Amino acid sequence: MGQKRKIRKLRKLVRRVRACQEQLKEMSDEELSHLTVEFKERLACGESLDNLLPEAFAAICEADWRILKMAPYDVQILGGIALHKGYLAEMNTGEGKTLVATMPLYLNALTGKSVILVTVNDYLAKRDAGEMGAVYRFMGLTVAAGGGEEDSDGVTAKAGISRNAGKKALYEADIVYTTHSALGFDYLLNNLVTRAEDRFLREFYYVIIDEADSVLLDGAQTPLVISSSPRVQSNLYGMTDFFVTTLVEDRDFVRDDKAVWLTEDGIRYAETFFQIDNFYSEEYFEINRHVTLALRAHVLFEKGDAYMVSKDDKVVLLDRGTGRLMNGMKLRGGQHQALEAKEGVEISQENRSVAAITFQNLFLMFPKMAGMSGTMIDASDELRGVYGAEVLVIPPNRPRQRVDLKDQYFPNKKEQIQAAVKETLRCHETGRPVLVVAASIADTEAVSDILLKEQVPHNVLNANNIYWEAQIIKEAGQTGAVTVATSMAGRGTDIKLGEGAEESGGLAVIGIGRMENVRMERQARGRAGRQGDVGTSQFFVSLEDGVTDSGTSGRYDKYIEGKKRIGRQKLQKIIDRSQTIGEETAVLSRKNAVDYDKVMQRQRSLIYAARDHLLDGGDIEWGQILRMAGKNIRRFFDGQESMDKKKFTRYILDHISYKLEKDIPDPVSCGRNASMKYLLDKAVERLEKLEMELGTEDMNTFLRIALLSAIDNAWVEQVDYMHQLQSAVSGRSTAQRNLLFEYQNEAFDSFSKMEDTVFESAMRSIMLSNVYVDDERKLHIVFP
Repeated sequence: MGQKRKIRKLRKLVRRVRACQEQLKEMSDEELSHLTVEFKERLACGESLDNLLPEAFAAICEADWRILKMAPYDVQILGGIALHKGYLAEMNTGEGKTLVATMPLYLNALTGKSVILVTVNDYLAKRDAGEMGAVYRFMGLTVAAGGGEEDSDGVTAKAGISRNAGKKALYEADIVYTTHSALGFDYLLNNLVTRAEDRFLREFYYVIIDEADSVLLDGAQTPLVISSSPRVQSNLYGMTDFFVTTLVEDRDFVRDDKAVWLTEDGIRYAETFFQIDNFYSEEYFEINRHVTLALRAHVLFEKGDAYMVSKDDKVVLLDRGTGRLMNGMKLRGGQHQALEAKEGVEISQENRSVAAITFQNLFLMFPKMAGMSGTMIDASDELRGVYGAEVLVIPPNRPRQRVDLKDQYFPNKKEQIQAAVKETLRCHETGRPVLVVAASIADTEAVSDILLKEQVPHNVLNANNIYWEAQIIKEAGQTGAVTVATSMAGRGTDIKLGEGAEESGGLAVIGIGRMENVRMERQARGRAGRQGDVGTSQFFVSLEDGVTDSGTSGRYDKYIEGKKRIGRQKLQKIIDRSQTIGEETAVLSRKNAVDYDKVMQRQRSLIYAARDHLLDGGDIEWGQILRMAGKNIRRFFDGQESMDKKKFTRYILDHISYKLEKDIPDPVSCGRNASMKYLLDKAVERLEKLEMELGTEDMNTFLRIALLSAIDNAWVEQVDYMHQLQSAVSGRSTAQRNLLFEYQNEAFDSFSKMEDTVFESAMRSIMLSNVYVDDERKLHIVFP
């Protein structure tokens, strides 16, 4: 069904909403708010949400007017219907998406299930919950605001849960506003609890994602990772960093926009340098991994674009999509430490990953998912392919008057910035507000330096002063204002024209640099012309922009340095083609990330399901425990080339009992089967004795705790290994190889080994723990 046909179908529902709203205008406040009770009763009797939609939307529209003095336009109701239907609704900047969301949030909250709206930052979550909360409360629903996302590094499960004591109340609210990162970390923390009563998340049901393309696409390759105790610090970072600085591109390594790997010559050189015989053997896994990390740090991570070094000599990541500092966030799997080695700063502890998830798998867990943004139609195929979600373009309330001027092309950065500043000064002289949107922090500072020399007062918004973001953006529409920003440009905050600004031509958006994709450029252009305002946008691009310069190995230096002239058409062709290639590469890279994470997701689902079964008090049969014991015993015998009484006795002390009997059989003389039966009989004796001492209920509690502890300890090691494995696999040459297939095989093998570890650890705890019930009937467990 085409876009126009879908819109026509939804407009019929808009007319029904308006008809219902006319009937509600005469109601008192008490009668209007009581409708919530009536709606819930009708749902309980089997009526569907779709059937309730016209009346429920009408009720919340009327409440919006009575409480906020804001009456939703028809296109806002249309947007609300689209969100309820599970569409990704593209709505222009300034169309009032915050008000739009009140309608589907209210309707779906009537079910009593979990209803969540996620935004891109803590400020917006609290702002929207504060502004809209009065409407929900008027209608008899509760609302809460989360956010303040946890750092992804150095957060232990225990510490995280203790800090989240109030989260149960947060997620019990009918409607929750939070950030995508906070929700992700809360999901991981919720699956690290060791008691059922400590869980705080309700089962996922309905989510609306604000700035959906930024979250679902641009943030898709940054997994949320919770880390805990640091592993033993590696001494290979400095050595492999030096090694990488001696490599020659194209001879020792090759790269594309998103990957880099050693050539055959590079592999032979590495084996000579490190004095090893097989670079890819399991024995030298750590050297392989560290070389890959160092190579990626030098080739794929550009200072000022991917990260910056703070005044206190710390490597701080930058969000490539917004330019924001990602304080507290660290790259996983040792990549952060490789960047620190590259920059010559103190190398921080490499912490152990204990839980991780990507945004793709987080939001795919919701039965109903919708989203809002001003820039999604260009990525509709990818969003449909990954999330099964359709993009629907909602018509604007007023026709757009913004004029998008032709891009200006230049051979080098110097000419590009000079021309952009010249246009900025021209607009400023007429009194027009100007927003300069640059692709990097360095460009914002270069523009700011020139403006200072020209004595033009201006505000700078980049990662160095992000805390003033909302205020700076609010003032950007005032007459004569000049604002210089990275591509973050205050997503979620409207730029409203001040007095006299419209008469002078409205906001002028001047973009410096071709951005990573068309969506980001449309987002920047969309800062001007909100709700039918006048305005213009124009981009100034050059061969030194990141999308063109990446991976070209100096191919265009002769044009950049002015040694050879280049015509505008050729310039345009090179730059536009580079952006297209970059976008295609990004799509493939995101698909690759999804494919890799599917492996982790399958394992995570199995582990979390097992944990939930244990936390919910699922029965543990003796047969299950004895099968586990038998498997451990068989694995012990299978792993011995030759068996003797010393090894047999050692196994008993380490796995069965600290007390040795005098008549321990000699496994050599009595044989394998009799020896195995002896060990299994001892396990049965231990279980019978425990149940007699503890009682059935406490015995089951002990078994659940022992199994849960074994699963958690093994899963921590598995998550950490999977992250290291992915880093190592990504550094292998792609020639004649399917890296995903190799990763899947190695991940499967490691999961099988992890299961064996769980069985062994659980049985050891069951057999050797000191367990007793005190006089107050409290169970005490001391694990071995």
